[in-house]
Amino acid sequence: MSSILPFTPPVVKRLLGWKKTPAGSGGAGGGIGGVGEQNGGGQEEKWCEKAVKSLVKKLKKTGQLDELEKAISTQNSNTKCVTIPSNCSELWGLGSGHTIEQWDSAGMYGYPDHSRSLDGRLQVSHRKGLPHVIYCRLWRWPDLHSHHELRAIDTCQYAFNLKKDEVCVNPYHYQRVETPVLPPVLVPRHPEILTELPPLDDLINSIPENTNFPAGIDPPNNYIPDTPPPGYMSEDGETNDQQMNQSMESGSPAEMSPSNLSPVSHGLDLQPVTYSEPAFWCSIAYYELNQRVGETFHASQPSLTVDGFTDPSNSERFCLGLLSNVNRNATVEMTRRHIGRGVRLYYIGGEVFAECLSDSAIFVQSPNCNQRYGWHPATVCKIPPGCNLKIFNNQEFAALLAQSVNQGFEAVYQLTRMCTIRMSFVKGWGAEYRRQTVTSTPCWIELHLNGPLQWLDKVLTQMGSPSVRCSSMS
Repeated sequence: MSSILPFTPPVVKRLLGWKKTPAGSGGAGGGIGGVGEQNGGGQEEKWCEKAVKSLVKKLKKTGQLDELEKAISTQNSNTKCVTIPSNCSELWGLGSGHTIEQWDSAGMYGYPDHSRSLDGRLQVSHRKGLPHVIYCRLWRWPDLHSHHELRAIDTCQYAFNLKKDEVCVNPYHYQRVETPVLPPVLVPRHPEILTELPPLDDLINSIPENTNFPAGIDPPNNYIPDTPPPGYMSEDGETNDQQMNQSMESGSPAEMSPSNLSPVSHGLDLQPVTYSEPAFWCSIAYYELNQRVGETFHASQPSLTVDGFTDPSNSERFCLGLLSNVNRNATVEMTRRHIGRGVRLYYIGGEVFAECLSDSAIFVQSPNCNQRYGWHPATVCKIPPGCNLKIFNNQEFAALLAQSVNQGFEAVYQLTRMCTIRMSFVKGWGAEYRRQTVTSTPCWIELHLNGPLQWLDKVLTQMGSPSVRCSSMS
């Protein structure tokens, strides 16, 4: 290799010879371990060599170098664990990690056991990443973005998720997480009603502007209004919280698995409605206070960042720094300066994760996440810098949908609020803040999860019409 540095040890050259490169490119692209930096091929090769040299130096001290070379050359998972110290803070000059601090609307603070600390990341030439992710990307999957995409094999004794003092970096002791196939939802069909009703979009658009939407109905599909609807996120009334509580208290995800649910609509023709992945898994709108700013960002890549920089946006990056707003005040201006690297969003294996890359915390309100952990529906979760949180799970949503179908049209329609996630930068809102609503925060984004929303649309179309017609008196 022309990019190999002088005096490269033979073992390093051999290990680099097994390095994988992305399909259709001349070299590894982007950063390793989710850093996402764009580098030239030569610079990337040099970085990979430094990463391998660092690992070789550690493994020589413990006598594990031969085992690593054996695993990579034979591509065999029936090899031993290859371990390095999992807490590399002192070795690599990294600070300790954090846990996710969360609270509910009653102001209860705690550190739940499901939060994940991101300490122990390696730093090689100013780029950080979890060690098992770095070397899995190097030798197996060059398109790997995050540790969420990996699952250790059963025989691995030092897997990352076990949180031992040593962590296994044998790339063949990990597997890529596969997206689970969601079972179809069995929907009672009402043919006599279906022939009379217009499509759902037409039905919503035909309702007069002065109509009161029951349960804070949001606009369907990908439409994002300039002024955010009240929806489930409004904290200025009790109606929405009460309705969400009713749907959330009906059962846990385990109790609501599709296999445990049976249709209650006897004598009706049951039609399976399947889930399909859309071209854009989510749509993101940016707001300053209660005003929408800029165009909607449509996410097609499984990993993307929303940051405060002024670079042009691309398929993996939504830059807020270039967006202008003539009504922007000093508070918004100051907040925008602190967004920095912002947040990274992952969509992996039917799950959505948010990781705070900024030096300031981000604040997330996710009904799906709140239900999973039994939190109040209006809970706002603070994600400190360097931490991450699972904010949506397709399988949990599928279980809720299967149950709601048996409860009627309105119960299914209420799930549209589960498919919207709101997230503020730098400044939080809720019971512990003087800002009670997200529209009082200077800078925030709203995510619409298109796959679940489109699934709901198909189910509602199949079901026909609500039992209570919308009117100006409803």
